[in-house]
Amino acid sequence: MAHDEPTRAARLLDAQAKAERLFGEIEARGLVAPGEGERAVSDRVRDLANELFGATRHWHKRIVRSGPNTLAPYRENPPDRVITADDIVFADFGPIFEAYEADFGRTFVLGDDPDKHRLRADLPRIFAAGKRYFAEHSDITGKQLYAEVERLAAEAGWELGGWHAGHLVGEFPHESIDGADTESYITPANDTPLRGTDKAGRTCHWILEIHLVHREREFGGFYEELLTL
Repeated sequence: MAHDEPTRAARLLDAQAKAERLFGEIEARGLVAPGEGERAVSDRVRDLANELFGATRHWHKRIVRSGPNTLAPYRENPPDRVITADDIVFADFGPIFEAYEADFGRTFVLGDDPDKHRLRADLPRIFAAGKRYFAEHSDITGKQLYAEVERLAAEAGWELGGWHAGHLVGEFPHESIDGADTESYITPANDTPLRGTDKAGRTCHWILEIHLVHREREFGGFYEELLTL
């Protein structure tokens, strides 16, 4: 059943609020801990989502990555790795709540490494700056927003880890995001304005992804949530 735009926006925000609560519980329960395998942590997060919300479906693969695996872009599938005492770890989950997609990513730092703590602190700051830039430019394209996020990352001393910095989000099952369909992504090849409507005439809503990496030291971090609401 199609919903009107205020209802769609409210449902997407509600899905994100649930994801935010889920990630708060991940931290509160200490699920990201040394000696745990990435897949085992991912399965515990899935079980926690089921416990809290009865969320049994995820619209994209569940990701928990640590150490050098945090350099890998989304499409790669690095081997399972055991989390160590001085690691940086990120989680990226796409739970479906009442037919609406959430897409939420956060980074956890174990130990006292100052560079890893600085990266984690920069993630929400760069996200907020990217969101402000989007708000200030009514006709902004995917290419322009990607360039600004890339500039912000470089200014802070990091590189971007992926070929895009976000994507469309909506009801599940949404039209599959085709890797060749650049208009679905915040990427240098997307010259179309991000504000607009989809093929069904609905307002486009976007996720902004910040994937920062330190290639020399082989670690990265990740932060994502809604850009347009």
